[in-house]
Amino acid sequence: MLEVVEHRAQLCIIGGGLAGMGAAIEAAKHGVKTVLMHERPVLGGNASSEIRMWICGMWGYMETGLVEELRQENIHRNPDGNYSVWDMLLYEKLRFQENLTLLLNCSCMDAVMDGNAIKAVKGWQMTTQKFHRVEADFFADCSGDSILAPLTGAEFRIGRESKAEFNESMAPDVPDKCTMGMSCLMQAREHASPRKFTPPAWANSYPDDSALENRYHLLGPMQNFWFLELGGDRDSIGDSEELRDELLKTAIGVWDHIKNHGDHGAENWALDWIGFLPGKRESRRYTGDYIMTQDDILSGRHFPDSVAYGGWPVDDHFPGGFLHRGVPNTHVYPERAYGVPLRSLYSRNIANLFFAGRNISVSHMALSSTRVMATCMLLGQAVGAAVVTCLKHKISPREANQKYIREIQQRLMEDDCTLPGMERKRPELTQKAKLSVSAGDGENLRHGADRDMSFWEVKNGDWAEYDFGTPAEVREIRVIFDTDLERKGDVGRNLPAGYALNMPEKKTTDKLIAGFTVFADGKEIYRSEEQYLRCFRLPVKITAQRIRLQIDRTRSASGKIFAFDVKGDEM
Repeated sequence: MLEVVEHRAQLCIIGGGLAGMGAAIEAAKHGVKTVLMHERPVLGGNASSEIRMWICGMWGYMETGLVEELRQENIHRNPDGNYSVWDMLLYEKLRFQENLTLLLNCSCMDAVMDGNAIKAVKGWQMTTQKFHRVEADFFADCSGDSILAPLTGAEFRIGRESKAEFNESMAPDVPDKCTMGMSCLMQAREHASPRKFTPPAWANSYPDDSALENRYHLLGPMQNFWFLELGGDRDSIGDSEELRDELLKTAIGVWDHIKNHGDHGAENWALDWIGFLPGKRESRRYTGDYIMTQDDILSGRHFPDSVAYGGWPVDDHFPGGFLHRGVPNTHVYPERAYGVPLRSLYSRNIANLFFAGRNISVSHMALSSTRVMATCMLLGQAVGAAVVTCLKHKISPREANQKYIREIQQRLMEDDCTLPGMERKRPELTQKAKLSVSAGDGENLRHGADRDMSFWEVKNGDWAEYDFGTPAEVREIRVIFDTDLERKGDVGRNLPAGYALNMPEKKTTDKLIAGFTVFADGKEIYRSEEQYLRCFRLPVKITAQRIRLQIDRTRSASGKIFAFDVKGDEM
């Protein structure tokens, strides 16, 4: 008989893509005993080395929180854009996080119910040939394919709604089961001399450009072959193995076309990698207390219970994918960043089930925007914050939304998750202190916006100091730096899609402060020689009357600081 390993947790997360990672890290760092069950050997889902889709989000108003932390950490430690280094970085973030148990190579296969709540889930770990059974207070399905839906009876949708159901102008006239398809991506590498390619006999043949019309296929660092897509007109779960086979035939055929048919400037390029695990865009979507729609996206709507934001366009791929003749997708941008309500992140009929990622409570048209991974990680972080509140007050997700949404929003903003239109509550100690600065407008440091126009511009040697009048108990110093959230194009991608010869390394933005020192009553308590993250938090346990932040080194003539907070015991 095979061994069954028992776990007892407060939160069990299924799926270790960016959404599941966000939920796990956020919950665990706030003391929630968390188990993450992930069926793959590496983390990151569509962003992992197994699929290699770069992280997309809102152009020109980039996401903060954990996803920005990952981006900056990757630039600092992985300037060459190596996917193995990226995998290790993601592994490290979870494997060594306190309060978090990581179960890799473990597929969720069963669930035990207690009325309308989940009591436990069971997974099979292929490497150890053991079952893992996890009991928890709350569960979060971040698996993409929503495995807990068929296992628990949670309500879900699949396919495209009609125009009439949600008054969506871009939806089809008649509802169907079609989805956006899946892709097996390729990566190419440029060499200093010519490289030949001989296709296998089983690959598709594309001797001219007729099959690749409207599919841009010249090579370069931004070519990720996203258009190698099939399966939107099939079963996006049940037919995955057959579709993988067809995608490989298609991908190799396209590479043969680029190398051997016509002039594509590919003489010195070689196929460096091809994905054998399809990256999915859409399958089951849970039904929550609210279903977001096309109008919510395009109008930039915000909700009283917004806990994340998005801004990717309504980017709806035609079900036929590569076989669809004409343009492969529609592309309509929203008016501004839109909010995602907590009501779209928990189940309508399962009492303790959250979800985050491409399976949230949205229509097909809305999903075509919310599905991108930077948005998904924000959704995961929001779920983690909501679970903290549910456990603290011993309430359901619905009750947390009704009674404690401000608490959840404040926790997220405190953890550097931007919520457009909202301001973070400033610590009482910071608000009451006398603020002195060496130059400029220091009051912007305690404005509560943490980005955009509210900043303190500094040069080397500048300082800001809070004086509390009398000695006070200090528990944390928090500083928000500028990582150039308006960056666009390749600068905003976490990793390249292809490797050109002599491609320059990525480097930390010149806008970011490089070195600083924190003083308490004139005594140094912390010095940073190489700051590369946006959000700096220093937990302390000291008594001091004055806390000073001194800028020791900028990477350019000047830099920006968006927030400088000193917390006491009140938060």
